[in-house]
Amino acid sequence: MKLYQSVGPNPRVVLMYIAEKGLTIDREWIDLMGGANRRAPYTDIAPFGQLPLLETDDGTHIFESVAICEYLEELEGEPPLIGTTPEERAETRMLIRRLDFDIIMPMTTAFRAAEGKALFESRMRLVPEGADGLKACARDGLESFDAWMADREWLAGDRFTLADIVLFCFVEFGAMVGQPLPDGLANLAAWKDRIATRPSAAASADDKVGVAT
Repeated sequence: MKLYQSVGPNPRVVLMYIAEKGLTIDREWIDLMGGANRRAPYTDIAPFGQLPLLETDDGTHIFESVAICEYLEELEGEPPLIGTTPEERAETRMLIRRLDFDIIMPMTTAFRAAEGKALFESRMRLVPEGADGLKACARDGLESFDAWMADREWLAGDRFTLADIVLFCFVEFGAMVGQPLPDGLANLAAWKDRIATRPSAAASADDKVGVAT
């Protein structure tokens, strides 16, 4: 297999997941900042230009970070990072879905239209007039998850899962692009500190693939 990699929170999700699993996968660097993901030869295998992308042993191309992690979970179930029962897997996927809608989508859409405008305005449609509102929506989502964490060690209770990896990577990203974790969210702050001590947090934040945009 080969993992096509770049800067950004989505690529970091996959790297952190791989580190938690103890997997070794060949990597190829794609220069997202220079727009290499938006032109051939990369678009020959990734028409939408997304990163990261996993090329499987049989030549199948899987993009979207969570889909890549789901695929790898099917191949290597230990340690379980999605769940070992239908109920656990449903809970993890439920949490990731809520993170997408409540935090990740508004956070990243706002970033592209504001701090990241110079980089993205030639690549996709932006809505600069909505950036402040979207940032507020992301803060609302973080507040909701702070309340959710009131009596939990991890998002899924006592299970560290892919949901924790996803949120951690985007909280770290937000802090780098003008959307830090709001003051007063003590539950999420403590949760973030717990994750930051995991070897996978450092392993996924190397000099090329950290949280810088």
